[in-house]
Amino acid sequence: MVGFWHSCDSYTNNLENYCPKLIATYRGKYYDGTVTYGGFSDTMVVDEHFIIRIPHNLPLDAAAPFFASESQCHLAVKFDKAMGAKVTVISTSINKKKAALKNLGADSFFVSRDQDQLQVINGTLDGIIDTISAQHPLLPLLGLLKTHGNLILVVL
Repeated sequence: MVGFWHSCDSYTNNLENYCPKLIATYRGKYYDGTVTYGGFSDTMVVDEHFIIRIPHNLPLDAAAPFFASESQCHLAVKFDKAMGAKVTVISTSINKKKAALKNLGADSFFVSRDQDQLQVINGTLDGIIDTISAQHPLLPLLGLLKTHGNLILVVL
């Protein structure tokens, strides 16, 4: 999101992501009708509510990673671990478990097609960084989040 209607009930309850007039980062429309182009933009106007401040001592090239294809998940895990987060990797394939836990340093691993496994973490995650580039249902992921959890989509 890059913007929203500041007088809706969602805004007053700190639930901007539910605003009926939200402005999406990609293919959204600003109030003047200008279309948003997300990562394809040369410039972008974003409500300060959605800005992450970069410390002055952090070089910009270190603060703006480029996620691409298979490496999206790897980078997300490594960045989250470096920031001290407890990281859970969810994959459709059990074959990725060893790499996720041993090579990337994830704390836990679950198979998304195993509903019994997902039930264990239902409603427990603070955030999800979704790096799947193929079309897939988001509703099962939303159930894994705590109330006010964040779902971040990272797609090309």
